[in-house]
Amino acid sequence: MRALALATAATAFLVSPAIAEGFQKVHDKNRFVSLIQDRELKRLGISVKVTEDGRIRGRAFGYDVTGAWTWDGGYFCRDLFWGGDELGFNCQMVQVNGETVRFISDRGAGQFADLRLD
Repeated sequence: MRALALATAATAFLVSPAIAEGFQKVHDKNRFVSLIQDRELKRLGISVKVTEDGRIRGRAFGYDVTGAWTWDGGYFCRDLFWGGDELGFNCQMVQVNGETVRFISDRGAGQFADLRLD
């Protein structure tokens, strides 16, 4: 059952190839921090807080989410754990459209997850 939950969570974090309609790329750390400061990122079953000091904390599908992040060369680079399972290190392009933040894996070449700022 835990394997099914892990697969579901991984799918929820990364959905499909990125489509950029209406989204603007976030180019620098200061802009990213201004978006996430004092807010939560939410999606069905997911609620996480990304802090200015490089921490990631929250819950996804009933399990704790923890991790750390840095900004490197225009990308959000994170190391993430879900319920004790390592989801791995990945640098992601960040885009924003209104109250939606899109994280695109593999420096913008992979799948994406849209999370709502709350």
